[in-house]
Amino acid sequence: MKEKYILALDQGTSSSRAVLVDVSGAIVGQAQREFTQIFPRPGWVEHDPQEIWQSQWEMCQKVTREAGIEPSDIAAIGITNQRETTVAWDALTGEPVCNAIVWQDKRTAPLCERLKAQGLEPLVRKRTGLLIDSYFSATKIRWILDEVPGAAAKAAQGRLRVGTVDSWLIWNLTGGKQHVTDLTNASRTMLLDIHTKEWDEELLRHLDIPLSVLPAVQPSAAAFGTLAWKGASIPIRGVAGDQQSALFGQACFEAGMAKNTYGTGCFMLMHTGADARPSQHGLLTTIACDPAGQPAYALEGSIFIAGAAIQWLRDGLHLLDDARDSEYFASKVADDEDEVIVVPALSGLGAPHWDMYARGAIFGLTRDTSRDHIVRSTLQSLAFQTRDVLEAMEQDAGLSLSVLKVDGGASANNYLMQFQADMLSVPVERPADIETTALGAAYLAGTGLGMWTAESLAEARQIDKVFEPAMDPFRRASLYKNWRKAVGRSRAWIEP
Repeated sequence: MKEKYILALDQGTSSSRAVLVDVSGAIVGQAQREFTQIFPRPGWVEHDPQEIWQSQWEMCQKVTREAGIEPSDIAAIGITNQRETTVAWDALTGEPVCNAIVWQDKRTAPLCERLKAQGLEPLVRKRTGLLIDSYFSATKIRWILDEVPGAAAKAAQGRLRVGTVDSWLIWNLTGGKQHVTDLTNASRTMLLDIHTKEWDEELLRHLDIPLSVLPAVQPSAAAFGTLAWKGASIPIRGVAGDQQSALFGQACFEAGMAKNTYGTGCFMLMHTGADARPSQHGLLTTIACDPAGQPAYALEGSIFIAGAAIQWLRDGLHLLDDARDSEYFASKVADDEDEVIVVPALSGLGAPHWDMYARGAIFGLTRDTSRDHIVRSTLQSLAFQTRDVLEAMEQDAGLSLSVLKVDGGASANNYLMQFQADMLSVPVERPADIETTALGAAYLAGTGLGMWTAESLAEARQIDKVFEPAMDPFRRASLYKNWRKAVGRSRAWIEP
């Protein structure tokens, strides 16, 4: 066992990554590739499922080749993935019946409104811990059955398989032998009863979704099938949605511990232990993992646009050549200059507002406004949104946060992390390795094999830097007041 590695597949919204983790719990190799973002219509976001699979498999091959190891050196596979994104495929051919509908997609907003009008929100809230929103998988599945030619017929014939991205990867890794998911991903579909931990028959009936299309559900640390690769049989032993995986990777195993991941979106989770705490302030109750990879619960605040806003500055507005340049341009603006506020509601607003009809806006523009101001304000918007979520979370949990653990690509930005500490007025703790999403998947797989314990993982975690709050309280209050005013003016921009 000492010579074995864990291979973690980190399938994100904008890239596929493969990571090798050794027995000490350290990353010893990684490979990453971005893939195509498809925008067929305003508000629609799609991915090519075959490109997702092919890019992920290519990265698995690349990372092992560059590390000089063979498949027989891999003890197990862990998988973490973008959640809520929905894939549908033919069980006989293995071919997708349409592009994957991404979690950011808003095409099912009208269906969500009809479900609310039918009075289903209390039932959804009670059973699933979620709100009725196009963010989640359920209405995407219904759209596929209604709008994709032949999909409903395949479902009637028992040929259609539907799942989140983890299920699609497992299907391909196992050669079509396993249609399975884990509880953390299933809890994001708006179809799982998070208390019984089974698909909810009443919700399936309301949405007219046949149970036969859905995967079997297991805990995050379990046996999910086997990959046959160059004569080796490699078990898939850990699976978790990206945010729950990052929570595990940050060693947040106990109630009251919280992390924030700055990826394409921004997601704060607070572990609540064995208690599924209902939210009264616009958050979600979701399934997480205990130290053994078995089901526990967390409160979650989901921010739809975070790192994607920086990508938008780069690819949409061409204000940046590289996303990493954002820190340089933001630092060029003096603190006492007029404030520009960017509300990055490019896919509506998530927690705690939940407004599918909000749209992005820039406020406070003057003739003096430059690229630097817009870049700085876009970075600041991530911190403002995080404060929105934290205030709701502390009210729901009845706890005050003492430190925020951070990870994800944008957490490498020192300007953003300092502004985040200033805006929250709590220390922000950045680990030495910010790719804790991939680490969490690896740790789940290794924990299932007995390679690590919760104690050994917590001890192995190393801190890169702690950002201490330093902003004047009056300035903090003024900035946040302007942010709240800007959000209010961005809401309900599109009429239902």
